[in-house]
Amino acid sequence: MPPVPVVDLARRAAALEPDLSAAIAEVLAAGVFLLGPQTAAFEAEFATFCGRRHAVAVATGTEALRLALVGMGIGTGDEVIVPAMTAVPTAAAVVAAGATPVFADVRRETAGLDPDAAAAAVTDRTRAVIPVHLYGRPAELPDLGLPVLEDAAQAHGALDPAAPSVAAAYSFYPTKNLGGIGDGGAVVTDDDDLAALLRELRNHARGADYDHPYITGNSRLSEIEAAALRVGLRRLAADNARRRAVAAAYRAAAPDLAWHPDHPRHVYHLCVARVSDRDAYRAGRPFDTAIHYERALTQQSGYAGFVRAACPEAEGWAAETVSFPCFPEITDDEIEAVCRGLL
Repeated sequence: MPPVPVVDLARRAAALEPDLSAAIAEVLAAGVFLLGPQTAAFEAEFATFCGRRHAVAVATGTEALRLALVGMGIGTGDEVIVPAMTAVPTAAAVVAAGATPVFADVRRETAGLDPDAAAAAVTDRTRAVIPVHLYGRPAELPDLGLPVLEDAAQAHGALDPAAPSVAAAYSFYPTKNLGGIGDGGAVVTDDDDLAALLRELRNHARGADYDHPYITGNSRLSEIEAAALRVGLRRLAADNARRRAVAAAYRAAAPDLAWHPDHPRHVYHLCVARVSDRDAYRAGRPFDTAIHYERALTQQSGYAGFVRAACPEAEGWAAETVSFPCFPEITDDEIEAVCRGLL
């Protein structure tokens, strides 16, 4: 039996057939490739899935964060608090919006943003905070008297629609719980004005009379990508349930591993544990593993100029995190093989 992979996108594509090929063929036959009926339909369906009034589809998850910040009026001279344990795009989007990311430490138990650390990072220039729902586990939203933008790149189906946030930004990178066949992203919000502005900002702010009232760029999602996402969205709830079952099997087989804590809404984009002797542990496993992420933002050379305070908990997570095979198409035999090899 070959090693069990951490993820297998070929299996995902095969599981979506024949609907995936039919959806792509429909787009090709229609001859509308941008901002057409597939995008509009996907936005409506995804907004409903998320329990929000609006979903605005954009080119990438990073763009979803950036455009949301710009739409919130955040830019040059402003600061945005982000957790130090996250993927680089969280901070990159803040910089791309013209603002300054301020790194705050995370909770040791969850790797989610520590509200106390976030509060300590607030200055008179702080304009927003971006909690990250890392690995698919809902993070605590800090009450700092600031607008909250949720980074939900890994948390499709995990968020509370009643959460007091301005918006949530999603990624549809192929490995995500709702992954496409290319890049993609979306902002979901209940704010009518913000949604309308984002629809302008994603398309050069081109008005009906060819006036461009804002300086912006192109962040459109393709119709083919939207069509593919509509197919995946129909099975997302079942896929998330399968991920939870996989993670539960691992936790039962190796209860002494320091697993990322469970949560009723956890969607297990990644099934993660902390291992102190990570290199030796990974080398001894009969299945594939990965690391998400081996450097905290405070350890990224390109972001060294933004470090203001030590973030030891984030760096501790980065030093010990291990990701295990967890995807909906994994077979029962493969789950059993991983369970046998966990210890």
